[in-house]
Amino acid sequence: MSEGKGLHPITFGLPWYLAVGAALVAIVAAMTGALSTDAAGCFALMLAIGIICNEIGERIPIWNTYIGGGLMLTFLASACLFSWQIIPHVYAESIRSVMNLADFLTLYIIIVITGSLLSLDRNLLIRSFRRYIPAILGGLAGASLFGAMAGVLFGVQPLAVILKYMLPIMSGGNGAGAIPLSQIYQTVTGAPSAGYYTFAIMILTVANVFAVLIAALLDRVGRKNPEWTGDGKVLLRKGGVAPTDRKRVGCSVRDLGGAFFLALGFYALGRLLSVAVLPKILGVPIHALTCMIALVLAASMLGIIPDHICAAARRLQAFFSTNMALILMVGVGADTNVDIMFRVLTPANVVIALAIVLGAVIGSAIVGWLVGLYPIDSAITAGLCMANRGGAGDLAVLGASGRMGLISYAQLSTRLGGGIVLILAGILFGQFSAFLN
Repeated sequence: MSEGKGLHPITFGLPWYLAVGAALVAIVAAMTGALSTDAAGCFALMLAIGIICNEIGERIPIWNTYIGGGLMLTFLASACLFSWQIIPHVYAESIRSVMNLADFLTLYIIIVITGSLLSLDRNLLIRSFRRYIPAILGGLAGASLFGAMAGVLFGVQPLAVILKYMLPIMSGGNGAGAIPLSQIYQTVTGAPSAGYYTFAIMILTVANVFAVLIAALLDRVGRKNPEWTGDGKVLLRKGGVAPTDRKRVGCSVRDLGGAFFLALGFYALGRLLSVAVLPKILGVPIHALTCMIALVLAASMLGIIPDHICAAARRLQAFFSTNMALILMVGVGADTNVDIMFRVLTPANVVIALAIVLGAVIGSAIVGWLVGLYPIDSAITAGLCMANRGGAGDLAVLGASGRMGLISYAQLSTRLGGGIVLILAGILFGQFSAFLN
């Protein structure tokens, strides 16, 4: 995304003429066959495509607010470029190797998950299990119920709705939601992750549009019924205290290295548990990322990770989410069949997505009220902030509803709620994979 600075607007951290110049050089080098096909050459071409598409996507009205902005345009444009063989075949195959054989995708997920969970305040996490987590679970239950009922109208089996529609929509966005879901899908079923991801990201995008629009409507309802909503800073109807993020401390370059190794260590431990120690629980295979989420969550709640390492993990997450996401979206687009992708946008899929979002709102509002939360604020944070496209979706939902003061709860939905969905997915994919066909 760009931001103005004098006469030279910034593009991807560079003056626009440097960013555009570097992107054009990489593209010309690829089209003439001069660019190498190693990781450096692939990253150069992927960033060149991503930066150009991202800058355009962030400037298109409506698209940049409701549809997904630059990242979504990067994914769609990349899918078209590679599906229609506009990018030379040798580079297309090299990029797919970087994504699949070198598995850059998993590295990205590891960093994002670790930084997300370690950045939340320990006390907030502990308090959440009493009131807020039930509201999240209520939203998941409502989304499943409403989605299943809508699916029946179009001849889609309830379990298929849950696996293909509800899980992606409620998974916490793209980077920490739809992408790891597709990896879990591939591991459990053996089918290519791109097939699941293509459907997941499109249905998630449809749901995000509904989430932002419904957030604005809920704000209007709250204005007419003030007893249903708080002051935009707290959720508890009595004795609520606004949460805070984990204590902000500085971190050194060495701390960044420590946080990076810690994230890899959590992943290694997750692999050890899921592959060698406890590959199945009650006959159900457990994915390494599922184990990793549980381990990082436990470490965060126990407070055993030093604050400066947590700060470093947060910075690493911010770097990957902001910069490496473009590489990721181009790579995923390279492995996506655009013809199959557009088949997803059918009336049935749109109606089912809307039903899931409405179910999340109603379920989280009812359960939130029962555990002592304001129903509208619970619906917005525990419901809509689960059914959008992650961090950027949280900002869009909270902005549309005028409740930016609830950002900590929204982030908890995206991070912790998304983690719950991933754990649930690891179990359901193993038990009911036949319904994914």
